[in-house]
Amino acid sequence: MIPPLSPARVVLLATHLAARSDIEGLTRLAAQHSKVLRQDLLLRILLTCLPETLPPSRYVGLVQQVETGNLDTDVEPKEVDWSSVQDITDDEAAKKVRKLRLLPLARDNTPTATGASQDPVSLFLIHRAHRVDEEAGLLAQLPDLIVPFLHHAPCIRTWMVSTLLPLLRRDHEYYPRHPLAQTLSDLDRTSDGAAVDLLLSQTGQEDLQHVGRDLRGLIGPWLYNDARWRRDQDSDQDSEESGALHLCPGWEHVLEWITTQAQASKSWKVAVSAIDQWDGPGDVDLGGYASMWLQDEEQEYLEQRYARAALASAYLIPEASIEALTGVNNIITKIVALLDHDPCPTLQVASSLLPPFTDSDGHRLLRAKNATYMRNHLLAQSNPLTTPGGASTRLLHILTLSAFILTKGGVPCTVRRAGELAFLQDEREQKAEATKFIHSLSNNGPKSDDKYWIRARNELLWLRDWGAEEAEASPDAQSRGVFGQLKKEFLEIECLKAFLSNTRYSLARSIYEDAPEKPLDSKVLQDTVVSAAMNAYDNASNPHRGRGGLLKCDDIIHALPQTLGEAHPASKRIEALLRATHALSEYRLILKKGEPFTPVVLRVHSDPVSIIGKVLEQNPKSYTRIQDFLEIGANMVDAGLLANSKSGQFESASALASAPEQAWQRSMVENRITATCVDAALTEDDFETAYSYVVNRLAANSNRPSAQCRNQFASKGATITDEYSWKAALQAGKYRRTARTVKPTHIGTASGNLDVRHLEQRIECLATALRVAPPTTLQEILNVFRKCEEELNATVKAEEAQETAWDDQGDLQVMPGAFSSTVPAGVARSAKTPSTRHVEDAPMSLFDLSRASMARAQRNLTALSSLQRSENARSDEARDETEDQPRVRKRDQLREAAVGTLASGVGWLIGAQPLDRAGERD
Repeated sequence: MIPPLSPARVVLLATHLAARSDIEGLTRLAAQHSKVLRQDLLLRILLTCLPETLPPSRYVGLVQQVETGNLDTDVEPKEVDWSSVQDITDDEAAKKVRKLRLLPLARDNTPTATGASQDPVSLFLIHRAHRVDEEAGLLAQLPDLIVPFLHHAPCIRTWMVSTLLPLLRRDHEYYPRHPLAQTLSDLDRTSDGAAVDLLLSQTGQEDLQHVGRDLRGLIGPWLYNDARWRRDQDSDQDSEESGALHLCPGWEHVLEWITTQAQASKSWKVAVSAIDQWDGPGDVDLGGYASMWLQDEEQEYLEQRYARAALASAYLIPEASIEALTGVNNIITKIVALLDHDPCPTLQVASSLLPPFTDSDGHRLLRAKNATYMRNHLLAQSNPLTTPGGASTRLLHILTLSAFILTKGGVPCTVRRAGELAFLQDEREQKAEATKFIHSLSNNGPKSDDKYWIRARNELLWLRDWGAEEAEASPDAQSRGVFGQLKKEFLEIECLKAFLSNTRYSLARSIYEDAPEKPLDSKVLQDTVVSAAMNAYDNASNPHRGRGGLLKCDDIIHALPQTLGEAHPASKRIEALLRATHALSEYRLILKKGEPFTPVVLRVHSDPVSIIGKVLEQNPKSYTRIQDFLEIGANMVDAGLLANSKSGQFESASALASAPEQAWQRSMVENRITATCVDAALTEDDFETAYSYVVNRLAANSNRPSAQCRNQFASKGATITDEYSWKAALQAGKYRRTARTVKPTHIGTASGNLDVRHLEQRIECLATALRVAPPTTLQEILNVFRKCEEELNATVKAEEAQETAWDDQGDLQVMPGAFSSTVPAGVARSAKTPSTRHVEDAPMSLFDLSRASMARAQRNLTALSSLQRSENARSDEARDETEDQPRVRKRDQLREAAVGTLASGVGWLIGAQPLDRAGERD
């Protein structure tokens, strides 16, 4: 039998058995030497010497026996192997024991150590768990160590739930592929904010369905620790608000995490899922390890702060989409349920019902100064928008519904943006959003669904006052909606434009024309219809009247016949505009390279008549259709395009030209178009057509404006000079025949010599130019006129010389019977005697021409007056005069007309008396 061992040798043997993991031997040793191996000493030996890799199930039984103190009675006595200390003396054993560095049961600087008080078992379990995690990393084995002792002390249950369980779930149950590098000790030493971030570092990264699970299983248990709470007892002078804010800093970090997720564009769904899946601090999963409760004031504090954070998250969500707004409404639904208020409907149901918002408390929140609370201090106790209550939730719901209607209509809007429109009541911002909303409905809405457009109109009007006007049955009800600063008339006008733009003519007629209570005044209604018609015209791409935008424009002006009849001035102007545009569609016309002609170009062009010149340039031989172009010009005048050429606007009847002005404009446009056709004909070497237009149209249209018209033009600072007719006539007078010149199809009674005929026509064109040109240009025209007349005289002389030579050749050489040889020697030949015609055709200087004009005025009254009468009257009077006077040649008549004009213009040089035109007419 082995003699009794000294206490030192017993301690050495116990450390040896613990190091070898001989739990059975250690148990027998402890049972036999319970007075030496006291509870605290035995636990320290286990803590220090027992390998951390040893499964807790191997030694939990020993710890339980230590806990109960029944080692000496529960363990069957058996011999212990003393061989390891058999050869060690007591002195040596004492020295070795003194050198042992047994760990203390309490861990220094660890909050949980102080929580365990002086209970050795609790201290051992917590310390042992930390060592197993730090040395072996066997966190998953710790429940086998702790769970059997949950009943031992409250601190064990608290530590298990608040510290071990969150980290164990985070690394081994929820996200085993993304474990944390931190140990239990690290988590204990970490600040509350850092701990929240660590526990939720993977939340929402992979699956949004597990966000609520993480909050329920990680954050919920983590809060059940007194170390997370900070009582308001440090300063009695702190306000109640300050104490509430700092009652649980860890919970505040959780709320900040939720709101931070909400305001990020990529993670707002995490916040929505968190609030939607988690009922707040009362929704906790403790894993069945314990049943724990917070105090009533603590629970109320957590719930109120959670509700505030949920409302704040709704304002922070940055995405403007149907999905995001549905998420906001889910948040509202959850908060309303937590507050035990009446449930709110879904956005789809609410948008169909359009409930009125008549909450007086909610209206008191709609102040401009509260707009800043949507961006700043969202979690502050002083923020009225996030204070949990009926007024704040109803206001948030009505803002969400407004944003939903706008977003559904094609104008993305967040809750915060809707709040800014409602709080600040900025008319310019509201008008911009309303215009975008209506245009989006007009561009994207169905063309044949009246129910859709009726609903769209109701939604637009509801956004103005949130149904308050209809609910209170008073048109004077205060409008505080997102369009509260806009007049109802403006919204009705935009609705009508949308109806007309989308061919909802019968619906527009039933609401705005046939209804007993008309939403718009008749004058406003007329202007709106005209504006819609012109908008359709401006957006047209095809100038054909029977297609596209022009067809819609035509339909719109006939959509409300009682408001805008065919006799209305605006209808007439639009009809003239459509006729002019349609007429241009028959020609090829490109104003800019690569861009075909569109109707709006005609309406906003600074000089619409010049477009006809482009048509003539791009369409060969089109100048022959002068009558069509004259009708286009007349329609331009009737459409008011000349009056609007500077502003580009379709003016009202009062802003258009008066009747005399319009008549003069029509005459000027006709002359300009004729002159343009003359230029086009000359460009294509068709002198005959150009000559016809000059003498038959420009000469006949060369009347002057009346004194009334002249005064009206002068009062507006406009000029009335016709700069086109005389230039076209002058260009025709300058034209010279070439090989490419189109030959006349018939000559009539004119000279058979084409050169003579052409020069006579040029002189006639120049005479017309002299009549219609301003006095400052007469010298230039007279110079051309004289050169042309000199060319004519030279040509005539050459022709006469040729005729005389031909006659002489016939008389002297080829006369039958040689009769010419018998002519008496004293007889002079007529060819050698200057004829009267030759003398009359002698060139004259400018002053000779002027003096001759006065001498011949009485003889050639018919020639002067002929340019003011029609061709038939001129020919009749010429025949009557020629009965008593010698025959006057045509070019003499033209010259007499020219010198007569000169006598009236520059006759003062020679002291000539003005012609008595009244006497001529008599």
